[in-house]
Amino acid sequence: MFLNTFVISATCLIAAAVLLAGAGCATDSPTPAKGPGARRDSFWIDALEAEPVDFRAVLQDLGQARVIYLGEIHSIPRHHELEKEVLEGLAGQGVSLVLAMEQFEFFTQPALDRFNSSAVDLAGLIRESDWDKRWSGHTNYHALVATSRAHGIPVLALNARAETIRAIGRHGLASLTPEQRRELPEQIVTEDPVYERWLDKVLSVHMAFDPEQMQPAFQAQVARDETMADRVAAFLNSPAGQGRTAVVICGRGHCEFGLGIPARVARRCPGITQRVVLFSESGDLHLSEQERQQSREIEISHEFLQQLGRPSGDYFQVSAPAAQPRVR
Repeated sequence: MFLNTFVISATCLIAAAVLLAGAGCATDSPTPAKGPGARRDSFWIDALEAEPVDFRAVLQDLGQARVIYLGEIHSIPRHHELEKEVLEGLAGQGVSLVLAMEQFEFFTQPALDRFNSSAVDLAGLIRESDWDKRWSGHTNYHALVATSRAHGIPVLALNARAETIRAIGRHGLASLTPEQRRELPEQIVTEDPVYERWLDKVLSVHMAFDPEQMQPAFQAQVARDETMADRVAAFLNSPAGQGRTAVVICGRGHCEFGLGIPARVARRCPGITQRVVLFSESGDLHLSEQERQQSREIEISHEFLQQLGRPSGDYFQVSAPAAQPRVR
């Protein structure tokens, strides 16, 4: 895995903070973007063959899949640029797509449908979906959504309601009201020891994390994964989804190692072809002093990762390291 101990700590801190809050509105304040001339050397790796691979070959293989997960770190602009490149590349190959986004909660789909049909523009979508209030880093995704519309690619809302996930994270699934529970998929499978072991390690980076909250936190993560998987599977099985490939934009914690959403889509759609694409951090994740003080360094060894028994993804895009992360 291409993450060193500090980077793992930084990435996991953000994941833990979002999970513990149960928020759909991620803490992904954008890192200052670099100019077009500042692009660093980069290359793609086929993780299963352990070899560099040309981007065109990556696109050709991705185009054969029914679901493609682009696992991002929400606050890294380079990841959003790469997502746009992948989307444009697949559209350029004539692949029929749907852009499925964690960054929209399921109940915003009517607003997205109006955007997809050109009844409203981006400003109208933001207003009708309260996107600026429901996802703090929404501006990071404006270019991606605009690209989707330019290519006639519909956008699908995936996420569960933030308030419901927050309630689960605090008191567990059993604490939900009947109305809250009805918003989630009927089947939520929490018996997943590999995923639980991984998440337990991830959450331990947070200085204030109470181990007794592990079960509610895990249930909250699974509830989000199940909701997003249910939305993907339902769309692909619908008349509108026939012949389309879903490009899923999600935090890497929802798709790494094929855990999270991919495993739950596979349960709903046996035999479905899926690919997981991850992007390197490469020094582009910057923590505030407060975030540093709230985190602790943890060691995720190769031995621990080997126990998970699976590669973290199918393809990696790796960029040369940036300058030393700065404290803001």
